[in-house]
Amino acid sequence: MSTPTKTAKSTGRPARALAILALILVGLTATALLQGATSVRLGLDLRGGTSVTLQPRASNDSNKVTSEAIDQAVSIIRQRVNSLGVAESEVTAQGSGVNRQIVISVPGDSGRRVVDLVGQTAELRFRQVLATAAGTAGSGTDTATSLSGVSADLNAKFAALDCTNVKNLQGTGADAPTDTIVACSRTGTSKFILAPAEVLGRQVSKAAAGIDTQAGNVWTVQLTFNGEGTKAFGALTARVTSLASPQNQVAIVLDGLVVSAPSINEAIPSGNAQITGNFSQTEAQDLANVLKYGALPLAFDRGEVQQVSPTLGADQLHAGLLAGALGLLLVFLFSLIYYRALGLVTVGSLLVAGALLYLTFLVLGKNIGFTLTLAGIAGAIVSIGITADSFIVYFERIRDEAREGRTLRSAVESGWVRARHTIIVADMISVLAAVLLYFFAVGGVRGFAFTLGLTTLIDLLVVFIFTKPLVTILAKVNFFASGHPLSGFSAKSIGSKNQMTQHVSTEGVEG
Repeated sequence: MSTPTKTAKSTGRPARALAILALILVGLTATALLQGATSVRLGLDLRGGTSVTLQPRASNDSNKVTSEAIDQAVSIIRQRVNSLGVAESEVTAQGSGVNRQIVISVPGDSGRRVVDLVGQTAELRFRQVLATAAGTAGSGTDTATSLSGVSADLNAKFAALDCTNVKNLQGTGADAPTDTIVACSRTGTSKFILAPAEVLGRQVSKAAAGIDTQAGNVWTVQLTFNGEGTKAFGALTARVTSLASPQNQVAIVLDGLVVSAPSINEAIPSGNAQITGNFSQTEAQDLANVLKYGALPLAFDRGEVQQVSPTLGADQLHAGLLAGALGLLLVFLFSLIYYRALGLVTVGSLLVAGALLYLTFLVLGKNIGFTLTLAGIAGAIVSIGITADSFIVYFERIRDEAREGRTLRSAVESGWVRARHTIIVADMISVLAAVLLYFFAVGGVRGFAFTLGLTTLIDLLVVFIFTKPLVTILAKVNFFASGHPLSGFSAKSIGSKNQMTQHVSTEGVEG
């Protein structure tokens, strides 16, 4: 009498799953094309970039160079870099104690812009204008010293100030808020005598770049003050409205340079202000970013600036890609030798996973600034083994079910029910490890963790909507269902003494 064979109900519709996969591929491709993403963004170690060393120094007597101040500066600079969407950048403090330097490494062509941005101390002051003149040396010699706080020495310093000299346009942020100072405009066309600061940058709660349509679609920076700043700014603007020019102007001073000095026609008690200064979009956004995250507690002298050559990175990239290709080739050969025709499912699944990964890299590069580093390539190579493990678990479970006397179609379904739990648990452990690495590590390790986690999630997606549906379809093909020697499901392959058949009677036969 023959042994009754159990049957398993189908766990899904393979055609629908494959259609979902096709939609995902088409959607990612369309998104990449619409965004103009045609190549994967590479990190500093692969395509080169800029590395700069900043030497901290005290900006005034109240700011001392301490380990705490350096750590705070690193945190603020890192926030500024991240706000620009520059991925895989590194901001680290090197050295020991108060002698530490801050090293910034930025991939690609945007390096110099980022370095210029993050080194700004962003000391924002609002000061009343006491006097103004052209930016050339010798102008302003007739400035009245009878003005409050303007001494003869300060007047002489004002007259001698030459704003056409590039050295006077660097901006240091070393001015004390309580001092009356002389300063150049950001463009160097004007110079000013400015009263002590009445509103400080720390009193700004929000900063955002925007377009002023009423002024002719020019880029500006909108500021919102906290309670203390709102009160101080309202008092300042109320006091100067009745004064003659230029004393009715309020200068907006950033790092010792006057960004703009608008005339105040009426008090502004609302707690909102606008900075104008013929900004480009990039300049306005950069200024908003440095103000948003606060002033650096220290000033910095720019040290060594290095351009990292992409030549070495290209060699590393080729070596990484070669390692990945060899890994894939070995997995392909193993699958075809051990699983015969069934190994083609492994090959197809890995190719689909590779396509999804590449398209995801393109889309993420445009949307979140993702860049691929050598560590990221290593994460992708490691994931090949994780992906192959998922296929092996499923295929071996199918063979186990077939050895128990099931038909191939039944073994595919019952094997999937038992294998998917193992696959999910194994992949979730890899994802959890990647998440922990990403949040607790720094530098290139985060790139490794991000890529490892992403590829593991793609593995889960591919197994569910490609591998399993494809095996379900192949189980209906006579080549596989009949146990052909090259199918991977022959009696010899699965270790069964009886050849698999497409149909096994469930009725008893009397001898």
